Amino acid sequence: MYSFRKEERLCNKRLLDKLFHNGSSFLLYPFRIVHLSEALPAEIPSQVVIGVPKRKFKRAVDRNLIKRRIREAFRLNKEEYLYTFLRQHNVGLIFSINFVGKEIGDYAFLEKKLIAAMKQLTKSYDKDID
Repeated sequence: MYSFRKEERLCNKRLLDKLFHNGSSFLLYPFRIVHLSEALPAEIPSQVVIGVPKRKFKRAVDRNLIKRRIREAFRLNKEEYLYTFLRQHNVGLIFSINFVGKEIGDYAFLEKKLIAAMKQLTKSYDKDID
């Protein structure tokens, strides 16, 4: 339940190209979320890729720290705020979480904003289904 397995990571180059060419996006500072509905295996409701720009954070340790914090916040909150909705509505989702902030935020701030982004993501698909 609180794991972040390999199957949940978006690694397929074809799906990544499709996501960034055909996906919809929204900005919820400090994240830019790009999402696309896609048929996935039944046990995996979504796949995600997390990105932090090298242009803003030159040092790899800073980029890795931000990615670790985002992954941890996603891992702990995905079931409650995202996966339950996706399973109920039988929707497969691929999306990317791009960090667009200018400074390294603390974990509590990133978690709060990621939860808000997941809620907004489910709202956008709730409108499409109804």
